[in-house]
Amino acid sequence: MTRHFLTLLDISPGEFRDIIRRAGELKRLRQQGSIVETLKHKVLAMIFEKSSTRTRVSFEAGMTQLGGAAMFLSPRDTQLGRGEPIEDTARVLSRMVDCVMIRTFDHENVERFAAHSQVPVINGLTDLVHPCQLLADMQTFFEHRGDIQGRTVTWVGDGNNMCHSYINAARQLDFKLNIACPEGYDPDPQILAAAGERCAIIRDPMEAAAGADLVVTDVWASMGQEEEQKQREQAFAGYQVTAQLMAQADEQALFMHCLPAHRGEEVAAEVIDAPGAVVWEEAENRLHAQKALLEFLLT
Repeated sequence: MTRHFLTLLDISPGEFRDIIRRAGELKRLRQQGSIVETLKHKVLAMIFEKSSTRTRVSFEAGMTQLGGAAMFLSPRDTQLGRGEPIEDTARVLSRMVDCVMIRTFDHENVERFAAHSQVPVINGLTDLVHPCQLLADMQTFFEHRGDIQGRTVTWVGDGNNMCHSYINAARQLDFKLNIACPEGYDPDPQILAAAGERCAIIRDPMEAAAGADLVVTDVWASMGQEEEQKQREQAFAGYQVTAQLMAQADEQALFMHCLPAHRGEEVAAEVIDAPGAVVWEEAENRLHAQKALLEFLLT
């Protein structure tokens, strides 16, 4: 049966930890200069309706390092942009390549594509969730602090696709998630309810950060929300991750951001440039975590 990776719930908690473990191995092997070609002659098609630096470079470099190849397909390069049904594109493309990564707006498009694909489909980001980023984030936490089970994570900002993926990760890896978001910007109530008591909305970010082992944020206006920028700046004014907020967290707390970051908006420059911020390793780990995911789905 073809396995897809559309949300974190498509893998078991054990598989999640296995992917993190393998990502760490692949990282060490690369640092040692070892060549690992487990995906020799495999081809990944990458469909981008939403542009991205990290997603494209990490998947393309990852496939090359594993001995395979990746092809970049923008809306101009596919029939999707000219009205071909998603189902038909999936049927055709999946007969030619070994895996498809899609980064798009509507999550339903990824689900429809996967339903008609003969090969694994990876969600490179939708407006609903961003599961690949969580593989990298969790790998980064495990490297620095060990298993996240039983720890406390604080999400500060919009109840967006990243927040949804943190909720799913809390379910899978059994950690506590405090969500500090202004009213009107809550995460999807169904996604939140499914996590039960592991996740809670705490309006006051200082209270939400108390004793946290990890503090995470994201931009206030995601791609496609630029026209809401001014309104969002007002709504999120009290939700910047500052040094004062980090002081509420555990003294060993890490700070993460999926990038790109707007210093002076969702995070103070002194926080993202501090020793406890692991954003650059977090970004690098997109490469290693996705290589482990590709291996998991294709071998």
